Amino acid sequence: MRKLRLIRRILKHTGADKIMSGFVAFMLLTALVIWVCEPEINTYREALWYCFTVVSTIGFGDVVVHTAISRSLSVVLSLYAVVTLAIFTGVIVNYYTQLVELRQRESLAAIMEKLERLPELSRQELEQLSDQIRKRL
Repeated sequence: MRKLRLIRRILKHTGADKIMSGFVAFMLLTALVIWVCEPEINTYREALWYCFTVVSTIGFGDVVVHTAISRSLSVVLSLYAVVTLAIFTGVIVNYYTQLVELRQRESLAAIMEKLERLPELSRQELEQLSDQIRKRL
C-alpha cells in the first residue's frame, strides 16, 4: 500500500495523474461505445474485458469486434495505451533516478564537510570516513 501511495504522489507531483485519469476515462468511454456498437458484446463487462486485452496487448481473441468504429477505437486505444504506459514508466524511472542522485550528492556533501574538519576528527571518525571514501571509489 505504501508503494501505491508513493506512486500516486509521484504522478500527482509530475502532473502525470491527469494523463492517467484521461486514459482511464477514455478506456471506459471506449468500452461503452463498443458495447453499444457491437452486436456480439452483450454486457459492459465484456466490453471492458475487450478493452483490457487491447490495452495490455494480450489479445486473447475471446471477444472480437467487427464494426469499423469499434476497430478504429481499438487502434486509437492501443496507441493511447502505449504512449500512456511509456509516460508512466518514464516518470517513475526519472523520479527514482533523481532520488538516487540526490542521496549521492548529500552523501558526498557530508564526506566533504568531514574532510574540511579533518584535524578535528577522532580516530574512529577517520576510519569511518576512510571506509566511506573507499566505497565511493
